[in-house]
Amino acid sequence: MKRRRLCYVVASEMTVHAFLREHIRAAAERFDVTVIANTPAESLAGVPARLISAPIERQIAPFADLAALWRLTGIFRRERFDLVHSVTPKAGLLAALAGALAGVPVRTHTFTGQVWATRAGLGRAILKACDRVTAGLDTRVLADSRSQRAFLVAEGVVPAERIGVLGSGSVNGVDAARFQPDAVARERVRAQAGVPPAAVLFLYLGRLARDKGLLDLARAFAGLEGAWLLLVGPDEDGIAEDIRVVCGAAAARLRVQGHTAQPEQYMAAADVFVLPSYREGFGSVALEAAAAGLPAIGTRIYGITDAIVEGKTGFLVPARDPAALAARMRELAADAPLREEMGRAARERALRDFRPADLTREMLAYYEELLGHAEKSV
Repeated sequence: MKRRRLCYVVASEMTVHAFLREHIRAAAERFDVTVIANTPAESLAGVPARLISAPIERQIAPFADLAALWRLTGIFRRERFDLVHSVTPKAGLLAALAGALAGVPVRTHTFTGQVWATRAGLGRAILKACDRVTAGLDTRVLADSRSQRAFLVAEGVVPAERIGVLGSGSVNGVDAARFQPDAVARERVRAQAGVPPAAVLFLYLGRLARDKGLLDLARAFAGLEGAWLLLVGPDEDGIAEDIRVVCGAAAARLRVQGHTAQPEQYMAAADVFVLPSYREGFGSVALEAAAAGLPAIGTRIYGITDAIVEGKTGFLVPARDPAALAARMRELAADAPLREEMGRAARERALRDFRPADLTREMLAYYEELLGHAEKSV
């Protein structure tokens, strides 16, 4: 029997490594799998899929986007995929347009957060319209959290019957063998960063960007005594120095680390994870922190409300409210038994509800459902 052809479309190989690797491994057992991304072949070494390079840019670039659309449409017509699955906004829009033009039978996309959620005016309207086009052209779509699904439905981006969520949410669950308490890593990372062994260490891990609420975090941290703060991630907005200035005298207890390929090491070193973001899809990094046994403090926005259980695995505070954030940070810094109780509950939930094998199984079942409906309609 001829194997059906499955194609993933992403803007960057990082999406494959962060979210799709295990899905691809499982899918390759029953599909011929291709990945289309703006990356050289060697960047996907070890991934059991054929790579086709296409110039998909993350940022808006009209001429480059038209070239990518032309390229994708040609690839889809030539390759005759049975199903195309896109992840990330630009890849989703281009794959939906090209898939419709080329007549791909089944097209789906996973929404992982909306850039326009924190914007206003014309910019918000344009980006929101792009998501509507993606959802409208695709056969069916997914959201990576239940609260994000509710947001998209309420905003009129997609009808409720055309968008789903796999399992308890997230794209790929969490690797509990990788993200776990590690006393050796805790000692090593703290020694390297100059953080005292017994100090309470708050951790933020992700892009250093204004829409992640990091200046709010700096204002909250400025009023804490004795605790330390570690920021890990690429400084996309060039705000590291602004953060130091806002921290004031507390900057002496601030450490900023660039991009890391070993986030689990930093989570093992921390006592509390903090995610004061203004927008998230699911807040997967909070789930990884939970698996590492960390309680978390996050903003009460869609996505994060799925990753943190208020009062059980951590606390939720209003976005853009440094005073509320500081109060919860102060509470957890002063209460070691509470940190341990919440961290234990967080890890138990992560291991129970977000197993990667369960998400992969549900993803493959989703593909079979979509393909089955397509075959019946022929």
